[in-house]
Amino acid sequence: MEIPTEITFHELPHSDAVELSIRRWIARLEPLNPRIRSCHVFVERPHRKHRNGDDFEIHVHLDIPGAAIAASRIHHEDVYVAVADAFRAVRRQLLEQNRMRTGHGRQQLSA
Repeated sequence: MEIPTEITFHELPHSDAVELSIRRWIARLEPLNPRIRSCHVFVERPHRKHRNGDDFEIHVHLDIPGAAIAASRIHHEDVYVAVADAFRAVRRQLLEQNRMRTGHGRQQLSA
C-alpha cells in the first residue's frame, strides 16, 4: 500500500527532482510501519537570506493511529541534504515509536 502523500512547495518553484527524492524517502518508511495513514511534506525557502546562500527548510509530518511524528530541518544551500536530514529524523522517531509499542525499548526491572 502506498502512503497517501501531500508535498507542498512554498516560496520556491516546484521541482520534480526534489519531489522524486521525497517520494523515495517515503517509500523507505512504509516497511517500518504499515499503519502510516498519511505523510505531509513542506519544502520552504524562508524569506531570510544568508550571505552564503539560501536556507531550505523541510517539514515532515506522519499520521499514525495513536501518534503523530514530525521533524523539521534546515540546510544552507542544499535542499537534498535538508530532505535527507528531515527523513532520517522521522525514521529514528518511527523506529523508537515501534520499539515502545512492542515493548523492546523499555528497561526491564529486576525483582
